[in-house]
Amino acid sequence: MNIDKFKQQHVDILQGIASLRRLAHAGVARNAAEIARGIVSMSATIKLHLAVEDRALYPALARSDDTDLAQAGRAFQQEMDAIARSYEAFARRWNNAGSLELDEAGFRADANTVLRRVHERMQRENRDLYPRIEAL
Repeated sequence: MNIDKFKQQHVDILQGIASLRRLAHAGVARNAAEIARGIVSMSATIKLHLAVEDRALYPALARSDDTDLAQAGRAFQQEMDAIARSYEAFARRWNNAGSLELDEAGFRADANTVLRRVHERMQRENRDLYPRIEAL
């Protein structure tokens, strides 16, 4: 299975997270419009990534002759449900400049929690899942 697009989407999402971090460090209120645009853009990539995982990647892993890989795929998919829900709530809350300007501390707290979970999850996929898929 070719997972190059998944890997590129991870790069794009990780770059989006890094950009949001830089903008927040430079001032949430001052960069509110750009942060909101970044969240909207990153959300589109995340939604596409998750949809293709659910329609193609995880079903392919479930059909794998490698039972350990099939089980790992199921575990990754189940774990992703909670992470995706938290990210969706984060994106809905912070996808406009007004919300960011009104609650910088709330954004920082949410971003530290939610974006860290997304970041850590993608790193685990890159390290633990994708190499196993590519080895098939």
